[in-house]
Amino acid sequence: MKILMVLTSHDQLGNTGHKTGFWLEEFAAPYYVFKDAGAAVTLASPLGGQPPLDPKSDDPSAQTEATKRFRADASATALLAQTAKLADMKADDFDALFYPGGHGPLWDLAEDPHSIALIEAMARAGKPVSAVCHAPGVLRHARNADGTPLVSGRKVTGFTNSEEAAVQLTDVVPFLVEDMLKANGGIYSKGADWQPYVLTDGRLVTGQNPASSEQAATSVLALLR
Repeated sequence: MKILMVLTSHDQLGNTGHKTGFWLEEFAAPYYVFKDAGAAVTLASPLGGQPPLDPKSDDPSAQTEATKRFRADASATALLAQTAKLADMKADDFDALFYPGGHGPLWDLAEDPHSIALIEAMARAGKPVSAVCHAPGVLRHARNADGTPLVSGRKVTGFTNSEEAAVQLTDVVPFLVEDMLKANGGIYSKGADWQPYVLTDGRLVTGQNPASSEQAATSVLALLR
């Protein structure tokens, strides 16, 4: 099993002057689900190198067993510091695609032509495509072969409007994940705020929030088996 995890390179939280990036739990939990299953994991980002970490995901209150394991894992931290350039990645080389969230992807990956093309190629090849929390935002411009939105008519979830309101960033983000998925024809549903909620529709797996990241990765493995 060869799995590509794509992380954001964007570190500015709109015009607030605050930093953003990827959410540590949403990377660490899936990473170890895949590694422990024997998968070969490749990490990529638009700029390559060390992707920016959302500082809030480094707060003591946001730590989990997976994030603690990552911090103590020298090989994993070294791998993360040397992500490949997304433009060099080819769908033919991987069995599944996974996007961790954090707010960063809303600015770069959602609009990145290499990311969009990779998602479309993986989906058309019948390979699992998965995104968790804010990362379903990367599906914004992805299309089916007939030109319809990739999420149209598909059961999907992602960071809720109420969760965005709770972190007081509704007016900062370039778009709301829930609204975008609905506007693109997705059959959007959600669980309770901050509780695990994952949907699989065909080969598309989406998770609502950080708590959903491990289950989303497990769902990807189920499709690969």
